Amino acid sequence: MSTTVLFEYPLNEKMRTWLRIEFLINQLEKSQHISDHHGALAFFRNAAELLDVFERGELRTEIVKELEKQQQKLRSWAEVPGVDMERVNALSDSLKTRSVVLMAAPRMGQQLREERLIGLVRQRLSIPGGCCSFDLPTLHIWLHLEQHVRDAQVADWMATLSPIREALTLILDLIRQSGIFRNQTSLNGFFQDNAEGAELLRLQLDLEDALYPQVSGHKSRFAIRFLPLDSEQGDVPARLDFKLACC
Repeated sequence: MSTTVLFEYPLNEKMRTWLRIEFLINQLEKSQHISDHHGALAFFRNAAELLDVFERGELRTEIVKELEKQQQKLRSWAEVPGVDMERVNALSDSLKTRSVVLMAAPRMGQQLREERLIGLVRQRLSIPGGCCSFDLPTLHIWLHLEQHVRDAQVADWMATLSPIREALTLILDLIRQSGIFRNQTSLNGFFQDNAEGAELLRLQLDLEDALYPQVSGHKSRFAIRFLPLDSEQGDVPARLDFKLACC
């Protein structure tokens, strides 16, 4: 049985930012059990990058607008005969709840910015080897605290991200589910099509093909060029079957 690899490509800056936030929060969740310097730096580096992303644009406003946009789509679904109204109402309630919670939350990332330890580590991350014990004695002693003490503190930090994490998770799930995978064929490693109104491309490739997509596009049109993983000896078939969803 062949292994399928999923690639996602955002078609606008808003989606690009949201996917980066999702990626960084997922990395934080996977690295929140901190027991040594290696684990600590993985966590704090992702936290610092997330705060950098939060400082760009009006994220909260864009997300709240998207929650309302998804509400409007649900209202149109409610008029379709035979639709599962219980599911539609449940999703509608979830969207309303996420919007209220997000609007009531402090500025995104504010609690993390105010954490002294996160701030100290963040300042040193751009310096090669700048997080050594002699550079950051605060981090050094923090790593010698009881594990449960660190775990509780990290859990509190992660809890401050819940409003945006839950809102984005719901939005991205709905957007991903809006696109159906369809069989497509590229000729000589190239494929192009229209994507009117789409915000996200999702491609499924077989791992055994040893190819990856290089995508260029915007909200109305996109092009995909398939390239070999081995740039020197790999080749691209004249016809390549793959699956594509425009969401």
